[in-house]
Amino acid sequence: MARCYCRWRNLLICVCGPCICLALLFIYVAVMLCLSLNSTGMPTVLNPLHFVASGTFSNGSFAPLPKTFWEFHLHGNAFWNRLQLAIDRHFNPILRSKNTKKGFESSIVNDSLLRQSFSEVTNLDSTRRDFYKLPELMRDFVVHMNRRDYPVLLHPDAVCGAGAKDEREPPLLLLAIKTTELNFKNRQAIRRTWGQEGWVAGQRRNSSRGKADGGYVRRVFLLGKENPQELGVDVSHLLQLESKRYGDILQWDFSDTFFNLTLKDVLFWSWFSDVCDQTRFVFKGDDDVFVNTPRMISFLQDQLRKPQADKAMNDFMVGDVIGAALPNRVDKSKYFVPDSFYKGIYPTYAGGGGVVYSGLLAKRLHNVSKRIHLFPIDDVFVGMCMVRLNTHPIHHPAFLTFDFPDKDEEKLCAYHRILLVHKRSPTQMVKLWADMKKRQIRCWGVPLRAANKKENKKKL
Repeated sequence: MARCYCRWRNLLICVCGPCICLALLFIYVAVMLCLSLNSTGMPTVLNPLHFVASGTFSNGSFAPLPKTFWEFHLHGNAFWNRLQLAIDRHFNPILRSKNTKKGFESSIVNDSLLRQSFSEVTNLDSTRRDFYKLPELMRDFVVHMNRRDYPVLLHPDAVCGAGAKDEREPPLLLLAIKTTELNFKNRQAIRRTWGQEGWVAGQRRNSSRGKADGGYVRRVFLLGKENPQELGVDVSHLLQLESKRYGDILQWDFSDTFFNLTLKDVLFWSWFSDVCDQTRFVFKGDDDVFVNTPRMISFLQDQLRKPQADKAMNDFMVGDVIGAALPNRVDKSKYFVPDSFYKGIYPTYAGGGGVVYSGLLAKRLHNVSKRIHLFPIDDVFVGMCMVRLNTHPIHHPAFLTFDFPDKDEEKLCAYHRILLVHKRSPTQMVKLWADMKKRQIRCWGVPLRAANKKENKKKL
């Protein structure tokens, strides 16, 4: 009887064992296939308050994005990557299922998380050893990168910048210009030329009224503080006199260095969100660019006339867009970022010489920036914030942050066909503005620079 039982048992094992294995394999393949189909069909509009899982956007309306714009793995112990990974893990809905939307939007929670992740990473022995290998400027940035609560030293006279008097409608554009205490000539040239506040006429006729369109413009200069010991002289009293005279200075009490340009963005967004509720657009640029303000006014009015413009304004940013850039590893460059600090490619970003974005986006950038550690290159940091908002800047060939190509500048109406060019000295700004006024009638109505030369020839 026992022999018969053993034979039947062995027979069942030999027959049923492979069948069970095949069944389990079939179930595994089916589950993986379903997961694969679900992932490829994932919608591209993700909740920006949640962790963005690995993957690429397949929607044609979006530029392809890498899985992450920084290295996900910790090999190399890049300092910034470790900091940001700690923040992203907190907002991962899989790891933190009990987090609520209210919690995500809390400034107190975000500030606490930034400090907590910074302490966790900097307390590691490996981080301390790597810290002293960083260049001096980078070490100084790391020491202060966790602070964002600098007091304001000088305020503009009017709400949301100079030029708020006698406005009959909400301001169309705020010119937010990054500058330093010593660059008085640049500021003065801008005030006399493309940075004039008040009503600014556009460069297109309004067919219903028979006159040029236009909009109200405000102006504010963004500054940190110079170190009197390094300069050998204290120039703060001169800036105070300038502020009283023009009422367009916004200065914070932090060291005005190249790596701290990111602070100007973060603090400006906070200030803008508090006092600029009705401003439609922001131009953020350097004090050595030349802007065709009348043409910019017409360009922005065109954006507001497009179908579903109100919806588009949530993500609107336009400029000279740079994609898939790599960190500069040349130690003599001011853009130098060592791989011990950051690994990975840069996100898509707009060149910081000059960029335009909506007031709505400025407030969204303010909120999302509280969940991203400061980065020493300001343009890249803005790009990081845009990725976290699941959007990207729009490229426009009329933003020439690397100057005119070839001999295009020599053409008669070259400056009437652009929105911005970088860089120009104060003397050049004044001369260019006068030349544009002289040729205004002759160059009226010329099209903006197009995406390629063939299209330009057709329009001309």
